[in-house]
Amino acid sequence: MALVDLWRETDWASRITPLCTILLGVFAAAWLFQTGVQYARLAAIPIVGADLGGKEQRRLAYLGGARKLYNDGYKKFKDGMFQITTSRNATIIVLDPKFLPELNKLPNSVLSMEKAVDESMETKYTRIETHVPIAPGTITGKLTPALSRLSSRISQEVEEVLALELPPSQDWNEVVIHQKLLRIVAMVSGFVFIGPELCRTEKYLDTAINYTMDVMHAQRAVQQMKPWMRPFLSGRLPQLKKLYQRIAEADEFMRPVINLRKKVTADTDAEKPDDMLQWLIEALPKYPDANSQNLTKVQLGLSFAAIHTTTLAATNAFYNLAAMQEYIPILREEAAQALAENDGILTARALQSMKKMDSFLKETLRMAPATMASFQRKVLRPITLSNGQQIPADVTIEIPAVSVNSDPSIFPDPLKFDGLRFYNLRQDGPKESAALHQFVSVNPSSLTFGYGRHACPGRFFAANEIKMILTHVLLQQDMKLADGATERYPNIEFGSMSIPDPSKKLLFRAKQ
Repeated sequence: MALVDLWRETDWASRITPLCTILLGVFAAAWLFQTGVQYARLAAIPIVGADLGGKEQRRLAYLGGARKLYNDGYKKFKDGMFQITTSRNATIIVLDPKFLPELNKLPNSVLSMEKAVDESMETKYTRIETHVPIAPGTITGKLTPALSRLSSRISQEVEEVLALELPPSQDWNEVVIHQKLLRIVAMVSGFVFIGPELCRTEKYLDTAINYTMDVMHAQRAVQQMKPWMRPFLSGRLPQLKKLYQRIAEADEFMRPVINLRKKVTADTDAEKPDDMLQWLIEALPKYPDANSQNLTKVQLGLSFAAIHTTTLAATNAFYNLAAMQEYIPILREEAAQALAENDGILTARALQSMKKMDSFLKETLRMAPATMASFQRKVLRPITLSNGQQIPADVTIEIPAVSVNSDPSIFPDPLKFDGLRFYNLRQDGPKESAALHQFVSVNPSSLTFGYGRHACPGRFFAANEIKMILTHVLLQQDMKLADGATERYPNIEFGSMSIPDPSKKLLFRAKQ
């Protein structure tokens, strides 16, 4: 029997149509049920700022004062969670830090930092790689262990760069310190990241400093477009074109240096450099993924992660020192003693002994964290917390770091800057808890560098770098606020960001 005759005789068409209808109905019912469950779970989570009005009113309130919203939610819904309306399309749920230990145990298939970063950075359009295994692997496995042997070399580089960018003068000179620190940090970081071949060249400095700004401008431009338009029109955005051009130009001058280094690496008799670029080249066989193999983009990623964040922290510290002169002799005396005990060299041991400076820096970032929230993760599968509360999939969670920092039950008199707060805790508290109060420590009450297995791997290098810069400046120069200012310059807050005003000036002169 012909197939067409079988079709006609059995009237498959009339049988399939109702079957398809039934299946579609089942799928539709399942989808509606799942959507209903998702909605019910979200509806059970309170929204901070609900009294302000609708979503747009809450979004505007977030942009103008996220700190207040986080603090209000933290106080009102303590020990639980709340939703916060941000400038992003994602649903954001803020959790109490007490849940961090159990959240940290969840695998990446349930909670994903990469997905959260992809979402916030619009990586589908900016083409920024967030999963580059070679970078954290090499930082953790090579850079951090090498800091002890590299300290004297990095300190010498800091001293030379400061002589170029911030030389002592007998008279008071006005300095836009943020601009100077950007170049200083870029040079010193570049010395470690890419080596002496490029670290002081203007091409490298321009790229290392401005790549981050190009990424942020591209991200914001994409987010300002309606979501349905992005796949069709984002490629026309001038901000994205500028970003892609920046990457191409960086590859033009970095690739020859990288290729030359690869030849040196292949020569078994050649002396090998001792820097991040060399370690990355040697690690390439262990990381065959395409993102790790593109060392130009890896270098750009290092600049993105390190230079502006380190500069902002250092700028905050300088503003505090200039405004609170009483800390200058305290930190200067400690730095001089550390050098005297280490043959005049800023060794790792010398840096570790500067507990007062460590405390001053930690208190600086407690009062002025770069971002209001920490531990941002995309929820890929529903979660039930230890208290029974449920978090649905497809939302982003975070911890209100700024609220933890100002919690009086954790930090007595939290609105007062106490540069020796953490020094005293280390000295007076139990010996076994001293490590909790270090600048680089990561725990539920110290979230500056994140938490858990995805905590910032480069924080040890950044801490050493800032301490070296402060030490050299303190031992050579005096500083104070400019334009007759008597109080610390306020930070600029926009959305979840808090940054020191980059336009402010400080006065410097040779130490009297």
